[in-house]
Amino acid sequence: MEAVVMLFLSLPRMRRCVGQRKLRRTLLVFFMSALVCLVIGYASFRESDYLNGATEPSLQTNSRRLTEQHGINCSDIYELDPVAVGKSLALRRQTVHALDDEDIANATMDCTRYLESRSYGSIRTSELERDFPLAYSLVVHKDAAMVERILRAIYVPHNTYCIHYDLKSSPQFAAAMQGLARCLPNVFIASKLERVQYASITRLRADLNCLSDLMVSDIMWRYAINLCGQDFPLRSNVQLVEELKALKGGSMLETVRPSELKRKRFSYSYTLKDAQSQFHHLPVKTDQVKNPAPHGIEMFVGSAYFVLSREFVSFVQWSPLVKDFLSWSEDTYSPDEHFWASLMRVPGAPGGLKSSDPDVSDLVSRTRLVKWQYLEETLYPLCTGIHVRSVCIYGAAELRWLLFDGHWFANKVDPRVDPVLVECLEEKLAERQGIMSTVH
Repeated sequence: MEAVVMLFLSLPRMRRCVGQRKLRRTLLVFFMSALVCLVIGYASFRESDYLNGATEPSLQTNSRRLTEQHGINCSDIYELDPVAVGKSLALRRQTVHALDDEDIANATMDCTRYLESRSYGSIRTSELERDFPLAYSLVVHKDAAMVERILRAIYVPHNTYCIHYDLKSSPQFAAAMQGLARCLPNVFIASKLERVQYASITRLRADLNCLSDLMVSDIMWRYAINLCGQDFPLRSNVQLVEELKALKGGSMLETVRPSELKRKRFSYSYTLKDAQSQFHHLPVKTDQVKNPAPHGIEMFVGSAYFVLSREFVSFVQWSPLVKDFLSWSEDTYSPDEHFWASLMRVPGAPGGLKSSDPDVSDLVSRTRLVKWQYLEETLYPLCTGIHVRSVCIYGAAELRWLLFDGHWFANKVDPRVDPVLVECLEEKLAERQGIMSTVH
């Protein structure tokens, strides 16, 4: 456990802050240069392939593509070349012809062709990785094309992958997820599916259902990682394995002392009510005060994202304390944001932390890189994509920063906002996997 604490405390915050100030200056120069390039070169760009929508198909299905290459050099994007980034900005002004769920369902009807088209057979792995398999829980509900790209980016043959799709998802989305599971032998659908409601216990149960299935997998994985449909890896599998081995059995997640505002989420009982919105139902606070958490559990808060050791997951599966805590959390608001964070501090939890140990914030925990709008220019460089509910959906100009910030996964990534970023992340991760897997 000391190794985990030291790892949390030794992350280079000062170096990150200095690097961010330098990057902000670089981004300012780049944007000014990109604007000039776009104005001067717009006429020539307009006639080029990428403005006319010419793309190189990787797989044709009903005349649609699973992936597209837009003719932009990702090394230039990585180096913040003004012309290359200017081209990516021009692409974003076009209408993005996104694949629908039926396209993915159709593509996976012919598994041999699908696997060949996505080069699943050419994935290179090392002995280091094969001796250290990982497990993934993917809790998703829409946009099968993005889920397919996430899965391809994290896939290696010796890992295991559980997909939990929402029972409210469309039949086409469900068919696409089932198609992926049919084509890939180490991918499966969770044995129990939930109707996931925003900020309710069902979101937590979706991950728990996958974890239960993963525990009986024939693959003896070392760590379990959960992802949602707008996450994307920032490390290749071999890089991630190297960094997970350094945890020496500890887990990685956000766990901080709650503010008074956050305390209200579990101090009062909440009930689901019809929200008449995209969220269908939302937990609404009642006047009923809850009893303290069972077994004297000290409350901490964090996020839904985790990287858990197999020993910790086993503890979660079999401990009566955890069972009681889960039952107590049924009527709280967004229980996944206190459940894992609090269990991480329970005395005796495998690889956990002491309640007296320092907070592990989202900046320190490497599980997810989320850029909040109100913290930009203080903790993060400016978002070069767009904001949705104060969260940045990243743009291509953030490629280098994303890969070097130190986190393992990014949220949010959406090819409909910036298709070049996703393509370049895929390319850079494939390069690193190919190079580093030959070293070990």
